[in-house]
Amino acid sequence: MAKNLVIVESPAKAKTIEKFLGKDFQVESSFGHIADLPSNEIGINVDGDFMPKYIVSTDKKAVVKKLKDLAKKADTVWLASDEDREGEAIAWHLFEQLKLKDATTKRIVFHEITQKAILKAIENPRNIDYNLVNAQQARRVLDRLVGYELSPVLWRKIKGGLSAGRVQSVAVRLIVEKERDIINFKPQASYKVIAEFITSENKKFKASLPKNFQTKEEAESFLKSCIGANFKVENLETKPATKSPAAPFTTSTLQQEASRKLYFPVAKTMVIAQRLYEAGFITYMRTDSVNLSEDAKNDAKQEIISSFGKEYSKPRNYTTKTKGAQEAHEAIRPTNMSQQSVSVDFDQDRLYDLIWKRAIASQMSDMQVERTNVRVENGNNSQVFTANGEMIKFEGFLKVYLEGTDNEDEEQEGMLPNLSIGDALINENITATERYTKAPYRYTEASLVKSLEELGIGRPSTYAPTISTIQRREYVDKGTIDGDDRSYTQLKLKGHEIIEKTLTEKVGSDKGKLVPTDIGNIVNDFLVENFSNILDFGFTAKVESEFDDIAEGKEDWIVMIKDFYNKFHPQVEHVAENADRAKGERLLGIDPESKKNIYARLGRFGAMVQIGEATDEEKPKFASLQGDQTLTSITIEEALDLFKLPKKIGEHEGKEVVVAVGRFGPYIKFDELFVSLPKDENPMAVDMERAVELIQEKQQADAPIGTYDKLPVQKGVGRFGPFIKWNNIFINVNKKYDFDNLTQANIEELIEDKKQKEIDKVIHHWKEEGIKVEKARWGRFNIIKGKTKIELPKTVDASILTLEEVKEIIEKKSPKKKTTKKK
Repeated sequence: MAKNLVIVESPAKAKTIEKFLGKDFQVESSFGHIADLPSNEIGINVDGDFMPKYIVSTDKKAVVKKLKDLAKKADTVWLASDEDREGEAIAWHLFEQLKLKDATTKRIVFHEITQKAILKAIENPRNIDYNLVNAQQARRVLDRLVGYELSPVLWRKIKGGLSAGRVQSVAVRLIVEKERDIINFKPQASYKVIAEFITSENKKFKASLPKNFQTKEEAESFLKSCIGANFKVENLETKPATKSPAAPFTTSTLQQEASRKLYFPVAKTMVIAQRLYEAGFITYMRTDSVNLSEDAKNDAKQEIISSFGKEYSKPRNYTTKTKGAQEAHEAIRPTNMSQQSVSVDFDQDRLYDLIWKRAIASQMSDMQVERTNVRVENGNNSQVFTANGEMIKFEGFLKVYLEGTDNEDEEQEGMLPNLSIGDALINENITATERYTKAPYRYTEASLVKSLEELGIGRPSTYAPTISTIQRREYVDKGTIDGDDRSYTQLKLKGHEIIEKTLTEKVGSDKGKLVPTDIGNIVNDFLVENFSNILDFGFTAKVESEFDDIAEGKEDWIVMIKDFYNKFHPQVEHVAENADRAKGERLLGIDPESKKNIYARLGRFGAMVQIGEATDEEKPKFASLQGDQTLTSITIEEALDLFKLPKKIGEHEGKEVVVAVGRFGPYIKFDELFVSLPKDENPMAVDMERAVELIQEKQQADAPIGTYDKLPVQKGVGRFGPFIKWNNIFINVNKKYDFDNLTQANIEELIEDKKQKEIDKVIHHWKEEGIKVEKARWGRFNIIKGKTKIELPKTVDASILTLEEVKEIIEKKSPKKKTTKKK
């Protein structure tokens, strides 16, 4: 047994660190948190001192037992979890649950997993920082109180299964308010005028009028006035300018840039960055610092001079501007500045490349440009065209990296030809194009992170889980609409003729953008109306600031939590008793047939339309919304169409074909076959030809591809990818198999692996109940309870046995105790 036990959070991290320490050190993983609040109760003493109740979850008991046994045998235990508040809390939980002693326990931290950093940490141990622990406890407890108390109110006032959270609900509010700004936006049209000129050297460039014309008539009048005009360069201004590189990455800027350039969702960026960190390639990935260590700056300088030349090097210091930035971490950077790339996998390689370029560019020289402004006059009117261009004199950091932008319409300045004041210009053409003011942009994951950070809401560790949560809860969707076609007019003056064209453009695209769902809108409105303080941006930012004060030892976390709860809890009770139910109800109009009101509202199974009132003697009619229909956008015409379903559309092979709508969306019913319609297909537009096509596709997909144990095996593609179905069991087919050409051997392997996994899962549950299982001969199993040993018959499938069935078998097979009658 090694004299030293080092405990980290992940096996990957343990594997990397173990390479740097000698045989006297054993490195083990805690697999993240080993203790947390219970899942089946609030776990906080709200009637007393607000102390949390931490428990070791079932799946962590074996890990804790192993670590406890190893700790007893070690001379020294080193707690080496991450250096942020979450990591400090993990170290504290390990200390408490393993019953460690101060004298033989040391806390070490490092922001990169390199031999130098690890050995330096070993030489400089410290104690657990309880201020950081308390800051994490405060966050965990406050979020539990908010979620545990608000969620039941949502179940009662809206529908079951909903949840609320301090940060997640504010994030949803941002998205909802942005969407309403877009819906309420009224585009204004105007005419932008651009002219194309040719110089005496036959070089072309474009210039525009600084001000747009408001009407087509004004634009046309201007073009007419330019017929036969002479154009010349009225003025020419050239100024030198410089552009500095962006700071090295923080968590949020890495998430934003990986989204812009690599199209990574925020959660994916963090998973990949974690792998790079644990493999020792980059520094710690949860940070809001832009600082680089002196060693890192020196290494960057050497790499820049070596690869690009001395003139490209300019060492710089950056200051963190983020309000309430946490502990003095470094920015995210490569651990070895001279390693320009890694060869791990496609995504890790690309993210590392981005991190390396950003860190290196931050220590490089400014880009030097020459900016030129040209004014072009004409002899026929007073309007002046202007053009801007720039010439790069020295590329500096641009040789390596240029930061992306969230502005999709940002115009890049181009190069201008050689010009002089007084130069005569030939006008190739002038166009006046109808342009509309643009609605605000919907949030992407990256721009939402940017807004949260600017508002002081959340911290590096919270952005990714917050965005994942609001999508998982279905309060927000990733948009799938390409946009709508919009016509616009273009007038072009060429020579002495004005040509008018009508063109089209796509507007309102929401592909990949964050769009609130109906339930997201309703939950947000209910919370804003009844808990405006919790949903207030300023309040949420103030709470983050208080967490920072706790981390610095300036505030008592229990006092902070008590103060919050004593105001919050009475408010929850008042709303639970007095608030009206929220349905998101909207009156669409009158049904022409029954003359009753038609509403769009939230029902038990989601958004729906309703004809009639709940109080009517005749029961109201209901129909579910389809595809991209929403409570806020559905029209009365679309609602009436929904009530035309189910409808018979014909016969196929002597049996009727019906289009209908169910709980899970529109479908075709043919005999005993149910065929779901694709998500974007309108059920009202499905004809017999299309229905037969879908029926045949479904029949072909459902046809058995083989048998196992005399039962048919089918295959299909579902929400989680390709699968096979056997004996009502769905088995995922991973990429190592050729799904289109599965062999009988593949089928048998997949089913047997699945059965074994199910057996292992069941065995684990049995073990928790004190029931042991051992493999017996010929693939059978023995169940052991105390002194009772029962061999399961081969006909019994152990993979689908429940705990209750196991107990019943034991009950039947257990020897009956002899009873003696009293004399």
